Amino acid sequence: MNATQAEIDRLIEQFDPESSFRRLAGVAAGIVSVLAVGLSAWHYYTAGFGLENEIAHRAIHLSVVLGLCFLVFPRQKRLGGPWEWIVSVGLAAFYLALGWQLIQATTDPIPPGATAAFAVVLLSIAALSLPFRAYDGSHQHIPVRDWIFAALAAGFSLYLLAFFDDIFLRRPGEHTPIDLMVGVIAIAMVIEATRRTMGIFLPLLAIATVLYGIFGPYLPGGLAHRGYSVPRVVAHLYKGTEGIYGIPVGVVATFVFHFVLFGIMAQLTGLGQLFVNLATIAAGRFSGGPAKVSVVSSGLFGMISGSAIANTVTTGVMTIPLMKKVGFSPRFAGAVEASASCGGQITPPIMGAAAFIMAETLGIPYNQLILVAVVPAMLHYFAILYMVHLEAKRLKLSGMDPAEIPSLPKVLKSSWHLFIPLVVMVTLLLMQYTPFLAAFWGITLTVACSWVPRVLGLFNKTLGNSMAGMAVGPRALVQGFEMGAKSALGIGAACACVGFVLGITTLTGMGFKFSAWVVDLSGVAAQALMVVDVFGWLQVNQLTILFGLFFTACACIIMGSGVPTTPTYIILAAIVAPALAQLGVPQLATHFFVFYFGVLADVTPPVALAAFAAAGIARSEPMRTGTTAFRLSMGKALVPFAFVYTPALLLIDFTWSAFLVATVSAVVAVMGLGAAYTGYFGKPIGRPAFLVLNVFSLSLIFANPTVSAVAVPAVLGILWWHRRGSGAKDAGLALND
Repeated sequence: MNATQAEIDRLIEQFDPESSFRRLAGVAAGIVSVLAVGLSAWHYYTAGFGLENEIAHRAIHLSVVLGLCFLVFPRQKRLGGPWEWIVSVGLAAFYLALGWQLIQATTDPIPPGATAAFAVVLLSIAALSLPFRAYDGSHQHIPVRDWIFAALAAGFSLYLLAFFDDIFLRRPGEHTPIDLMVGVIAIAMVIEATRRTMGIFLPLLAIATVLYGIFGPYLPGGLAHRGYSVPRVVAHLYKGTEGIYGIPVGVVATFVFHFVLFGIMAQLTGLGQLFVNLATIAAGRFSGGPAKVSVVSSGLFGMISGSAIANTVTTGVMTIPLMKKVGFSPRFAGAVEASASCGGQITPPIMGAAAFIMAETLGIPYNQLILVAVVPAMLHYFAILYMVHLEAKRLKLSGMDPAEIPSLPKVLKSSWHLFIPLVVMVTLLLMQYTPFLAAFWGITLTVACSWVPRVLGLFNKTLGNSMAGMAVGPRALVQGFEMGAKSALGIGAACACVGFVLGITTLTGMGFKFSAWVVDLSGVAAQALMVVDVFGWLQVNQLTILFGLFFTACACIIMGSGVPTTPTYIILAAIVAPALAQLGVPQLATHFFVFYFGVLADVTPPVALAAFAAAGIARSEPMRTGTTAFRLSMGKALVPFAFVYTPALLLIDFTWSAFLVATVSAVVAVMGLGAAYTGYFGKPIGRPAFLVLNVFSLSLIFANPTVSAVAVPAVLGILWWHRRGSGAKDAGLALND
């Protein structure tokens, strides 16, 4: 391993809890490798040759995933001071109380010894979940505690598989005491696995929703509901298809895992480096070239990587030093990389796990979702490139040295074979083949095409040696399959835990209650603002939607600050999105809105993990880097408002006139806000121009033809005025200093 790869691994482990793997050796390493490779091989086989029935497929997937979570991830103390003990004791008390209440509420006869065995297991889970040093593992070995946890985590899914016919065919809807006891163990182990891989915020949220389902009658006001018994809640979460084994786990087991595996295999063959080379060729020679290379390469790399942090670190170790070298500040260099890398999750054709869940939730073919996402993604990257260009011009930076820019003919000649899997996979998606079949052929061709240089070398040794990429032999195949499985563990555990939130939401109607609050609060805020509208320019309906969007965006950012993008989207799509639907926003637009702002949380302080990872490479102050990254992600924050007011951007009720008005309005709005917050457009932009640009640019999100007819010329006129030099007398805002 070279120094650069070591730096990548260290930073990913530091900022991405989903990638903080143990470095095992000996028998333990062999067991983990066999399980991980077997999991990937099984998913690869089912993608190409057929799936099991729905519940069985999800149970097989989850049994291995949750078991591996405890073997692959060491326990880490993420909370300072006494909080680790306080939270751990609280979790242990929850497990014991849930089990006790289950026994008390069970009316069916319990087999002899079952209660004692259940008590022993729960007490063991409670004790082993406490942060005693003696129970802690390390990055080098697996303690006995984690072997026990792994067996229990795999066991509750294996129980369903072993007694599948009896549970689901002979007595559907009936729940024996043993079933419910195993269900309590399942709840405890899902929470512990998610805590191990994701941190404590999501498990606490899951527990809060479970308690909400049980204690509904005792809650005040609009929070109250009829309440459900512990056996009913446990059965709903464990044995139903709206809890642990719900849509999120189903989508991960059916689609997401395969694309994660494809991304890992593609990186092994050198596709990531090819993207960097192409980006350097396309943008390197322009002013501030390395920053533009960062934006383009991160967008390309993001198409095959669902992790914003992994994308930030993998491309950032190459691009951030180059940005600093040509004259960008460390803070700005880190912010560019973080903002661009987060765009990978909204960039077709893969877009990360949340997009597959969105397609499944909405019942939309994935190929249609790809087409819908194109324009918003382009607007996001246009905004970043535009502000990078203005910053480069403000600093009077040049492009990269021509000697550092690869030759396009040479790159294509040496790497053309690496395009084949991606092209075939995208073609299959667009031809409406299933995503998992497209991923199957993508993985197959990735391995096959990696051997093209070797095969051609048999006939022409010079030609073979000149071609790039690594041939994926047996050892590399095992390595890729093992890493692919490990990379999917965190999202698998998180989606199982999110099942608690979705299950209780469907059981109690919590989503409709929250939606009613958002609608009422938005209406009150809109009426209050109408009081100051002396000219009658505002409309109550538009203002209500605007406040609803604002409150929803805040909820997304707050939630996303503690939870990765995919579970953030799942939770908010179930709880918050219905509020926007009640305000008349199209369903697809509401889900895209939630999705975009969930992604934005990765660069939104105070918990901006992608920005913090980039700051680690750039050696800059993390919070200021996050603030700058958020500013550069302005397009991602602005565009969702635009496609809610003009659904034609998402091809909803599409007409060319509406689409063109919305696109032009969005582009001009990005230009105006980008110039305002860069503080430069040919000359420094002073405070009066800054305020005017903000007002007119923000008004363009409504895509109202009358407003646009005034605002577009106003924004372009101010920019032209500065470009012509009339703004030389402005002192400038120095927003980037």
